[in-house]
Amino acid sequence: MAKSQAKKLRERLIREGKRNPEAGRSPFASADLRTRTTKTRHEQLYKVKHKNLISTYGDDGSFLFYVHSSVLDLCS
Repeated sequence: MAKSQAKKLRERLIREGKRNPEAGRSPFASADLRTRTTKTRHEQLYKVKHKNLISTYGDDGSFLFYVHSSVLDLCS
């Protein structure tokens, strides 16, 4: 693979005893600076894979109807 002109120039400067330009690079030059995005609408809607599982907080979407026997006597 061929060397780029910039790499040839850097190597020449080092060979001549001058300062290495790579030493002046910021430590953030190699960091991943891509912005993190928020979840899309689709990801928000479908983030729960299994619904109605047993929950310790009672907010699992399940419900129970309980009719007391005295209420049944009043209705009939």
